[in-house]
Amino acid sequence: MSETTLAPVAVARAARKRIVIGIGEFAVSNDPAKVGGMVHLLLPDSKINPERAGVQPGAFADTGIPLLFRTAYAQGAVKARCRVHLVGGATISGAPTMEPSVGKRNVLAARQMLWRNGVMVEKEHVGGTAARNVALDLTDGSVQLSGSQVAAAVL
Repeated sequence: MSETTLAPVAVARAARKRIVIGIGEFAVSNDPAKVGGMVHLLLPDSKINPERAGVQPGAFADTGIPLLFRTAYAQGAVKARCRVHLVGGATISGAPTMEPSVGKRNVLAARQMLWRNGVMVEKEHVGGTAARNVALDLTDGSVQLSGSQVAAAVL
């Protein structure tokens, strides 16, 4: 199986493909047509840093989530068939320049963005104090979680 490591946005279409993303907040979209992707959200709102949003729109919930879906639609995803998983939003103590509530704000922003666009979250693994690694397997649509303080799980 081929594997793609990414940051902050990636969408793929393949019968034997796995997308891997490091720690952070994520909205994950997976379509039964083997189109799937992930976005690594760093901040909830692009107004916080418009210059960075212009260069790295995937870092923000309000620009990254629409970018993820537009890219997936361009590769054949159909909104009505998308399955969405939300993972992350941990409060990581000792993280440099991170407000304690940024993870919670990212999760809230992602939920709001998805809800406003008629997309419901199927499963989630959010909050806590542990970072997570996420892998999306496009062969079966499974989302695997791992991390030093997170028991290996499949959503």
